[in-house]
Amino acid sequence: MAINCGIVGLPNVGKSTIFSALTSAPAEAANYPFCTIQPNVGIVSVPDKRLDFLASAFNPKKTIPAPVEFVDIAGLVAGASKGEGLGNQFLGHIREVGVIAQVVRCFENPDIIHVNNRIDPASDIEVINIELALADLDTLERRAERAIRSSRLQGKESQKEAAVVLGAIDKVRPLLEDGKAARLADLTPEEKKALYDSHLITMKPQLYVCNVDEDGMKNGNAYIETVRKIAEAEGSDVVVICGKFEAELADLETEEERLDFLSELGLTESGLTSLARAAYHLLGLRTFFTAGEDECRAWTIYAGDTAPKAAGVIHSDFEKGFIKAEVYSYDDFVTYGSEQKIREAGRYRVEGKEYIVKDGDVIFFKFNL
Repeated sequence: MAINCGIVGLPNVGKSTIFSALTSAPAEAANYPFCTIQPNVGIVSVPDKRLDFLASAFNPKKTIPAPVEFVDIAGLVAGASKGEGLGNQFLGHIREVGVIAQVVRCFENPDIIHVNNRIDPASDIEVINIELALADLDTLERRAERAIRSSRLQGKESQKEAAVVLGAIDKVRPLLEDGKAARLADLTPEEKKALYDSHLITMKPQLYVCNVDEDGMKNGNAYIETVRKIAEAEGSDVVVICGKFEAELADLETEEERLDFLSELGLTESGLTSLARAAYHLLGLRTFFTAGEDECRAWTIYAGDTAPKAAGVIHSDFEKGFIKAEVYSYDDFVTYGSEQKIREAGRYRVEGKEYIVKDGDVIFFKFNL
């Protein structure tokens, strides 16, 4: 299971620079709007020190981290929801991602043109959020029309379903009209399910990425604090990244060089590592591991998934023919040092179909084809 994260923002805020550093894939980055027309796509490994530790112990032939797909979507502008700046095309790309990372320019540089000729994170965020809300409002009105038609049918079941949809729309519409996100609405699980097929953009989880200069990375600035306040009010996360620094970091050839470069700024990990991890966890995802001499691998599941569902992530036949799961925790592996000693300590477990897989479980599945 791979998740995908769409990188959005106004033109010239540093989206493509960050994407290129994040994925080590070239994305056109230039000092003019709309240099990105078609979305660039790159797969990024989610950094996980637990997987590194397991690999150092098992010395496998292959080590495979969990993946995140990042999509660099062209810059949106005011009026995008009405087609300005190729807006309809760009909004369509956003609908296809699972989580949104909105890049906000939090640095000053007269040599890099800002689409509005001023640095104002609050205004930039408002433009993007309003355009996404307006696009959703248009989608919602069409959904309401379909629900009203259904409510006029004779079947009680159709009328009941339409009533749920219309009730959910009544809760969401005022937020969208105010330029706010649909995800802020107090919807019941039934109402969320009823609106799922509308694929509302603002129902997707969102985090903010503050793109700063090196001084902002070291000391912070007022722009970052503005973004943090907005994010806190929405219940969103914030990641601070220096796009220029990350691009230079990505160009280094060895891990040792990268660690030395990070230490110069007093950092233990890159901003892009933080972004990949934040995107991964924002959807409520969890990681379990398989470990052995052939392969150590991180697998992605949803919180609350049972052992058979986790087995199905590896192969659908594993879920169908699931017999049992032999499980121990990563923490126990660190404590005891080997599977044998985990067994001796009575910490090696056999779990059945009802077992809820925990983040950090190391699992060996038994199944029957």
